[in-house]
Amino acid sequence: MNNQLTGASRTFVVVDEENRVLAFYAMAAGAVSQQWATSSVRRNMPDPVPVMVLGRLAVDRRTQGLKLGAAMLQDAVSRAIAVSQNTGVRALLVHALHEHAKQFYEHYGFQESPQHPMTLMLRLNTVKA
Repeated sequence: MNNQLTGASRTFVVVDEENRVLAFYAMAAGAVSQQWATSSVRRNMPDPVPVMVLGRLAVDRRTQGLKLGAAMLQDAVSRAIAVSQNTGVRALLVHALHEHAKQFYEHYGFQESPQHPMTLMLRLNTVKA
């Protein structure tokens, strides 16, 4: 939460009726070197390419399987699209922590970085909001 307080990122949280955290994610502005960007993200863009960074999307184990992670990702993508309509942002970038997380993001259209297989990107102007 320190990053939230300093303005470095924004955190979005879902809680239950007893105020227990069920899921959260954080977003921040960022940039990615063209050599790390997918071809569709780097095409006709400056170096570095402006992106939104999705940090630590997590879902409580008790609620896994209820599509809460997918809903949180959809919310993050919608927010990134809204930002991209007002500022120069090309993609949403995520650093997957493990293979299962990578597969989750790939299922929703994220593409692997040519330099780091656990870094994935979603070009925002190709997403249907």
